[in-house]
Amino acid sequence: MKKLTFLIVILLSLAACKSTQHITILRPNHWETPTALKQGDTILYIAPAGNIKEEKGYMHKADSILKLWGYVPKYPTNLYKKHFTFGGTDSERFNDLQTALDNPNIKAIWCARGGYGSVRIIDDLNFDQFMHHPKWLIGFSDITVLTNILFKQGCQSAHAIMPISLTYPNPNRKAAIKSLKDFFEGKSLHYEIPSDSLNIQGKGSGILVGGNISLLVSMLGSKYQLDTRGKILFLEDVGEHTYSYDRMLYALKNAGYFDHLKGIIVGGTSIKKNDDFIGETVKDLIIKHTKGKGYPVIFDFPAGHVVDNRVLIFGRKTYISVDRQKSIIDIPNNN
Repeated sequence: MKKLTFLIVILLSLAACKSTQHITILRPNHWETPTALKQGDTILYIAPAGNIKEEKGYMHKADSILKLWGYVPKYPTNLYKKHFTFGGTDSERFNDLQTALDNPNIKAIWCARGGYGSVRIIDDLNFDQFMHHPKWLIGFSDITVLTNILFKQGCQSAHAIMPISLTYPNPNRKAAIKSLKDFFEGKSLHYEIPSDSLNIQGKGSGILVGGNISLLVSMLGSKYQLDTRGKILFLEDVGEHTYSYDRMLYALKNAGYFDHLKGIIVGGTSIKKNDDFIGETVKDLIIKHTKGKGYPVIFDFPAGHVVDNRVLIFGRKTYISVDRQKSIIDIPNNN
């Protein structure tokens, strides 16, 4: 009787786990590369976080770019929905995202904007169909939540500009748009920028991980926390007080994010106006946690909440080389 009771308890526990936990968190050593896009492929927009203001016109500008490149833009059911700050209710945003993940006719998912809200819709996502026909997911900022989940699932994704970035024309965005086109076409990405005087010189290679610092910190201690060992870590954020950066970087440091890396790439890290300065810059804070670790650090790479937001590929082996004059990032074609 005791054995039967024990067996029933085990079976009920397994059934409960199956019904409540939809995301299977993996620890892959290979990250699936979705196929490069070809002429006529469909790219679906989604708004998993903040709401889209149609009158701003940036979706139409994104349409123009995709059509010019030979792709077919597609709108989900709830793209223009608004629920307080969100792009629809949690269930509406979840349904748009799950449908996009499942649909084999969608070849890429381009997040229209960030904001806040992606974390509210992730726990019930199912990636079974997606992993049979993986596709690119593209975005940054709050979309770090989704790119990290895909990384944990064993699939590559792209940190890149979003349609909201097109609200205002800016000639300094040309390089970012070109990098997006090259990425869509499956080309290798090569970046060469002048070295910052605080860069840590050296060479390194490893799988690229990371994203928005605030979002990385928010996932610490959860099943979505990253394993950065042997990786190249990318960091960016916007509009934080210096003390906020200090607190977040200590959180990452105490979680081991800066140990056993192969390199760090730092994108935009702007601070709030009238910042209550703490006597150290954001670069100083990062150097404090990385100096003497034996891996290179690149500051001021054009990615993140900056006009020139160039494509980086999470889950892809990336090569960096830093000397006094220049810093080079190479992201080979995996297709």
